[in-house]
Amino acid sequence: MAVWGLVVETTVGMGERKHVEAYVLGHVEGEREEALAELERRARQHTPEHPRSPRRRRLFRTSDGFLLVTDGSWQSFSTRFTLAELLEDSAAPRPPAAPEPEPGSGPEPGTGPAAGPGPASGPECDEDGVPLRPAWLGRPDLS
Repeated sequence: MAVWGLVVETTVGMGERKHVEAYVLGHVEGEREEALAELERRARQHTPEHPRSPRRRRLFRTSDGFLLVTDGSWQSFSTRFTLAELLEDSAAPRPPAAPEPEPGSGPEPGTGPAAGPGPASGPECDEDGVPLRPAWLGRPDLS
């Protein structure tokens, strides 16, 4: 199954320091159409940093994503949303290696599914490993 990168290239800075930077918004595992639908959802909800007081906002569909053109008082700013298939990631987490069982040894008594729940698992995370619920949320000492 393909992994799709949701990439955004946006205008940052003002005047002579105005330039374009690229960021990976996230990944979608599955069909291209599913990933494109998620990219469109994010493009429609995106609020660019510049211009601070937009006068006009236009969202265009391209062959591989979307182009958002936002007109300000003096300048126009663009944000390109691109769908790209992930081919390689040097920082991808490696799956843990499972120890190989010794030949002829079965599971130890009391370790099967009927043994009850195992140790508590960590926080629920999204596909990039970011916790879905911040650790500070709900702490009574932060009221």
